[in-house]
Amino acid sequence: MRGAGKPSRRRSAVWLGLTPFAIYIILFLAIPAVLAVGSGFFSAAGSFTFDNFAALADPSIQADYLGTVGLSAVTAVLGAVIGALVSFALLATKPDGGLRTAIDSASSVLAQFGGVMLAFAFIVTIGTQGLITRWLVQAGLEQNIFNHSASGGTLIYTVAGLSIPYLYFQIPLMVLTFMPAMEGLKATWGEANATLGGTRFTYWTRIGFPILAPAFFGSLILLFANAFSSYATAAALISQGGIIPLDIRGYVNSEVVVGHANGAGVLALLMVVTMIIVMWLYSLLERRASRWRS
Repeated sequence: MRGAGKPSRRRSAVWLGLTPFAIYIILFLAIPAVLAVGSGFFSAAGSFTFDNFAALADPSIQADYLGTVGLSAVTAVLGAVIGALVSFALLATKPDGGLRTAIDSASSVLAQFGGVMLAFAFIVTIGTQGLITRWLVQAGLEQNIFNHSASGGTLIYTVAGLSIPYLYFQIPLMVLTFMPAMEGLKATWGEANATLGGTRFTYWTRIGFPILAPAFFGSLILLFANAFSSYATAAALISQGGIIPLDIRGYVNSEVVVGHANGAGVLALLMVVTMIIVMWLYSLLERRASRWRS
């Protein structure tokens, strides 16, 4: 009986330690999200209305939504495939070796490298006056892939061109999330396959791929969500529109339709609903993948 109060005191200490984090989540994530989405249900005068949802019928908004989904899907698939190949190559290295440590460290940094810094890096590299772009122009390739003057613009200043800087952080993120699943493949499974007369092809089609599939598709969904919610890099490269996050900025700044700034709340709700669906699919696959990792 003397130690009966210790578990309750420990639980109280745990909750007390989580209080600062909970306050941070509420003040800087939950409340702003609720206010942003909730604003879509009110007019400029403050009365409840559904008129703001007319923004979803705008053909340009619909095109930008499809463009956002397409950009996120393309960069997610490319990032997942390339990142998986990198993870496969890393299996041949020592877990505590210098190469593995360097790649893990670089992936941790590059996965979080974005925004204005990333945009500036690509502007000075493949922008209109970028180093590589100017070198190609001097070599006589004025309409090269980075500076297609026939359309009057430069690749990275278009929605399609955003896939280049997006892959810069998508691939390292895939390495971080998928590498633990690759390391979970046990050598005994390959030995058992060889003992039973199986080939390397048989191992990957009957054992490796089925085991890694939940983790791979879970990471793929995570990459899609990461690209879908990205804003800062696109905002630094594209002046107006093209993807939903930039459309939200346009409504807030009254650059799209004057007097309809609350349409940003409707677009925010559209993004939230999309992200809820995506993260729900991710949680399903993550639970299945955790069985193999354990």
